[in-house]
Amino acid sequence: MHSGQFSRYFQDYRALLPYSLLGLIIGLCSAAAIMGFEALIQLLGELWLDDSPDGFENLPAWQRFAFPTVGAFLLGLLFSGLGSEDREVGMVHVISRMHSHYGHLPWRNAVVQFFSGAFALASGQSGGREGPGVHLGASISSSFAGWLGLPNNSRRILIACGTAGSIAAAFNTPLAGVVFAMEVIVVEYTVIGFTPVILAAVSATALHRALDLRFEGLQIPATDLVSLLELPFILMLGIITGAIIALFIMLLKRNLALSGYPVLLRFTLAGVITGTLGLAVPEVLGVGYDSVNLAVQGELAPMLLLTLIIAKVLATACSVGLGLPVGMIGPSLLIGACSGGLLGYWGNEFLPEMSSDPSMYAVIGMGAAMAAVLNAPLAGLLAVVELTRNVSLVFPSMLAIIAATLTVTVLFGQRSAHQTVLRHLQREMPDDPISQMLHQTSIIDAMDRRVGMQAHYLTAPPARAEGAASANASDLPHWCLITRDEDTLFMARGEDIRNLQPATDEEGCDLTEQDLRRWTITNLSPRATLREGLDALRTHNAEAVVIKDPNVAGAIGVLTREMIDQFYLKQF
Repeated sequence: MHSGQFSRYFQDYRALLPYSLLGLIIGLCSAAAIMGFEALIQLLGELWLDDSPDGFENLPAWQRFAFPTVGAFLLGLLFSGLGSEDREVGMVHVISRMHSHYGHLPWRNAVVQFFSGAFALASGQSGGREGPGVHLGASISSSFAGWLGLPNNSRRILIACGTAGSIAAAFNTPLAGVVFAMEVIVVEYTVIGFTPVILAAVSATALHRALDLRFEGLQIPATDLVSLLELPFILMLGIITGAIIALFIMLLKRNLALSGYPVLLRFTLAGVITGTLGLAVPEVLGVGYDSVNLAVQGELAPMLLLTLIIAKVLATACSVGLGLPVGMIGPSLLIGACSGGLLGYWGNEFLPEMSSDPSMYAVIGMGAAMAAVLNAPLAGLLAVVELTRNVSLVFPSMLAIIAATLTVTVLFGQRSAHQTVLRHLQREMPDDPISQMLHQTSIIDAMDRRVGMQAHYLTAPPARAEGAASANASDLPHWCLITRDEDTLFMARGEDIRNLQPATDEEGCDLTEQDLRRWTITNLSPRATLREGLDALRTHNAEAVVIKDPNVAGAIGVLTREMIDQFYLKQF
């Protein structure tokens, strides 16, 4: 099977079996990328930390300031030498390329993300490893599509596979990884799409569990709701957590406003702010999963919980807003755990007979904060369930998560963190049904295949050409590409050409001199989507797109705006 046939075999978005097999492979590759990223953080951290990549608390004060400051300065030097396009990394980069470049993710950005992200976290910058993991998994998926010559509409589902595999491996939460990919990255739910994404999450989780990793994960204790009378506390937790996340997003906006300044200055400023906060609150440095574990186990004092919330919000808003290559999910978990742990502590102090263990509040706070940051309630809920392996927490978690997301979006009028960054970059990502359909559909599904080539000079009316005295309109292609030498001049309807009547058959006629309706054209590959077709019509101010396969002589189809409209009406 040559590459053209292989690509057409995958042309159908519903080609379930091959996509499922690719999902398994991509899940394994995504898990391997996450493990490599974790190992690099561990390796770099061991150069200056003795016990774990989060052991900044054991460093003397000057080192807690020096590591993030110098680390950010060095990253600034690196990024100063990169082009503006090469600096784009993380989850925002993936979502942006899904729409603006139809899922094509350059490898060079992934390489920058891998090494710079690991160095940033190992040097104490406040951030998470999940955003870089999403970027790495999505890049692997996009590369698979390119290597195999797959149609561009397949990239969406493959990128969802890579994303799900990365999140599943990072947290050991396969179902939350699936929902995260569908709810945040591709922003759609399809029954067909779920199957390969689920297989990717399963294979990634299996590989991650099979290997003995030294990177410290989350250790969530068993906990449960004691009384329904706690529901007002749960509701209050959701509102408070949502207010904190709204504050984080507002601070993020403030820092994004500085994006016009030189990258070296921005990175160094972020490092100085983080280092200064690390002097007072060393737990704010790095990924912070050791602090998450202590918070959910109730081993952090109330004042430290409160201080850590403030410091983590400030440090992460600066790190992410000023462009450092780190993620936002990890910090949101720490902020939520501290918020929940603090409220649970107060509940136990004032109403001990009615209050559950503070660990339960810390876990629910984690889910609420994650959901509020991403505006992804279902992903946050499933993360709680899978992290605790406790289905009984679904009920209270639902209340807190919805309260938190409503507080952010309705009460404070804020978008999710990644949508806030995208809006600042002036990259609105439409997620309406029409846009989704255009991205999902191959251009081949809507094109008119009745197209042929026609030399610009006619020696006889086409209806009688080549001795076909009995020819009729059905013998002609519906669309004709008018050519001269090897150049395509314009496109015309076959019927319009057939109706031309030269004075004599011997004299013929030059089609470029005739009163014909001439369609301006542009070219696309059969791997393109309807979204690419529509964008090509707009960008080139063309009236039709000609689809050309390098493995086939001539053109294989034509697409006009009217064909796109008709295809859409048939679907709905």
